[in-house]
Amino acid sequence: MVVVIQIFFALALILLIILFVFRIRIGLPAGTALPENFRELFADYVNFYRQLDEKGKESFEKRAEHFLSAVKITGIGAVVEDIDRILIAAGAIIPVYRIADWQYINLHEILLYPGTFNADFDQSGSERPITGMVGHGAMQNVMIITKWELRQGFINNNDARNTAIHEFAHLIDKMDGTMDGVPEIILERKYTAKWKSMMDATIWQMKNKGSDIDMYGATNHAEFFAVVSEYFFEQPDLFRSNHPGLHEMLERIYRTPA
Repeated sequence: MVVVIQIFFALALILLIILFVFRIRIGLPAGTALPENFRELFADYVNFYRQLDEKGKESFEKRAEHFLSAVKITGIGAVVEDIDRILIAAGAIIPVYRIADWQYINLHEILLYPGTFNADFDQSGSERPITGMVGHGAMQNVMIITKWELRQGFINNNDARNTAIHEFAHLIDKMDGTMDGVPEIILERKYTAKWKSMMDATIWQMKNKGSDIDMYGATNHAEFFAVVSEYFFEQPDLFRSNHPGLHEMLERIYRTPA
């Protein structure tokens, strides 16, 4: 009887190993944090994903699964749906896709609001200008993003805006300890002075002569970096044509192929 039980458990163990290996071979991590239709959602809504080859898509999926396993997403007056999780993961992975060992160690939780809010995180009233933000102080390691803006950033492919990419650009910038528009954790030091000079010159241009860059980017260096990061990933060809110098620097920062 003991021998039979031992054989049973041995066979069960072998079966579990086979199932685990099979899941890995078909590209689905055991205990995946991705919804069952994740490939369909990525293909339908994420242009960056659609342009990758099959190997690139598999890498994107694994990075997204790892992100969703590490970061909690909580709805505050909003239901967190599969599409929201997929789009948040896409916003996280797109900027750092070419940086293989990247992890958002400065992010523990994302709060999903249904709509805009004010500086006191109030979702009621008429004065609610904020669509997303990276927290500080008591909200350190927390991001807030609004459901409508999150989805709009991926549904509308005709503009240079994407709130998720904007907020994750802030986190990348903040990784060196300061949110100042200079992501020193990934930008080589020999280029920092040039990047600061280019930011100053472009912000002056925006304030005095106008620009196709969203004017919110002229608020300060941190917002400039986040705004041009949106533009860089959302409308790469137009950005390259209109701002070749900025485009070249962002290629260095995000390590994208020329």
